[in-house]
Amino acid sequence: MHITTPYGLIGRKLGHSDSPAIHAAFGNPDYALYPMEPEMLSGFLADPQLKGLNVTIPYKITVIPHCKRLDPLAEAIGSVNTMVREADGSWTGYNTDAYGFRFLMRNAGLSFAGAKVLVLGNGGASQTVQALAKLDGAERLIVLDLEGEYTYEDLPKFTDSTLIVNATPVGMYPNAGQQLVDLKQFPQCKGVVDLIYNPCRTALLLQAEALGIPYSGGLPMLVAQAKQAEELFFDRQIADEEITRVGQGLQQQNESIVLIGMPGCGKSTVGAELAAMTGKTAIDLDAVIEQMAGKSIPSIFAEEGEPAFRALEHQAVLEYSQKRGVILMTGGGVVLDMENHAPLHSNGRIYWLRRDIALLPTDGRPLSQQNRLEEMEKIRTPLYRQLAQCSMENSGTPRETAAAIMEEYNAYTRSQWTKSESAGLA
Repeated sequence: MHITTPYGLIGRKLGHSDSPAIHAAFGNPDYALYPMEPEMLSGFLADPQLKGLNVTIPYKITVIPHCKRLDPLAEAIGSVNTMVREADGSWTGYNTDAYGFRFLMRNAGLSFAGAKVLVLGNGGASQTVQALAKLDGAERLIVLDLEGEYTYEDLPKFTDSTLIVNATPVGMYPNAGQQLVDLKQFPQCKGVVDLIYNPCRTALLLQAEALGIPYSGGLPMLVAQAKQAEELFFDRQIADEEITRVGQGLQQQNESIVLIGMPGCGKSTVGAELAAMTGKTAIDLDAVIEQMAGKSIPSIFAEEGEPAFRALEHQAVLEYSQKRGVILMTGGGVVLDMENHAPLHSNGRIYWLRRDIALLPTDGRPLSQQNRLEEMEKIRTPLYRQLAQCSMENSGTPRETAAAIMEEYNAYTRSQWTKSESAGLA
């Protein structure tokens, strides 16, 4: 394998990784992705050009024999996710995942102390979680996997678990929407962690949010562990506040802004302004549907009816909600299909644009022409309210509304990371 930079991430499949962007934000642009099959590992690690590596699935345990020395925490955990080349050419293995996971827990307001912990999966990341659960005072620790002391068939025995951690790839892009457990089976659950960070909210986390259970995805862990890895790579200290800066920036880069609301409420014009302000790509789902069908929306309704249109709309939602960091403008009736709700929120913060019904145009809008707008609004308003994280009155100019959305969005993303500043990291 050709070595392009002295620092990077090794794993089997790395197409989803944000690691180069994170390390660049911490001041290291010489960081690359090195996907490889197991038989390539030994030869790759022997290359003297390499100076520092992060390690992910499935090599966090496999690389241990290649390390001449292990940091005490990595040795205790039995998992290595950071490797540093020493002056003599040998590797020292560290576990910066532990630092990252502790950051994640405290940033989310969660704790192992006294918890009945259920961990899904038993790979390298799971080893870190298990070790920290024991060190940080868990009352009980159960690990479910495909094989071992307990398998997923044993799940009904542990429905009294109070903290659930998914340390498997189940639910990761491009297989979003999957989950290993139904949180409704855990009435005492007080916290959920999913180490996946793409999508922003897995199906497991969306269910936790719907049930009012505190939760966290894997991005805070990824950013925090990268900060400590950079410190080890270059033997320098990085202020903890940098985690907030890098994390907020990455969240804003990855999380989409989704616009919903009545037909004619201004989603397209506000979306265009948001795209200009942020540099994000604006995607009009109605335009996507017309391209898919090869005809206009009025023609779809006239020739095939509303059910055919809704089927195309759902297909477009599933495809484009997986794209990260876009401005997604939806049709007014997208909320009518409940199956659209979770995908739209998986990677997006949803804004409901509101406008006086007397100002809504009807030209070129089949349902607005066929039905009274008042009746449509009455049906859809509870659904808009249910789906949106924020509502915005669109009574000024599109630029003014877009600016108000960005002010709220920036405050929201900042709030997701500022708890870390007083977390007292270990």
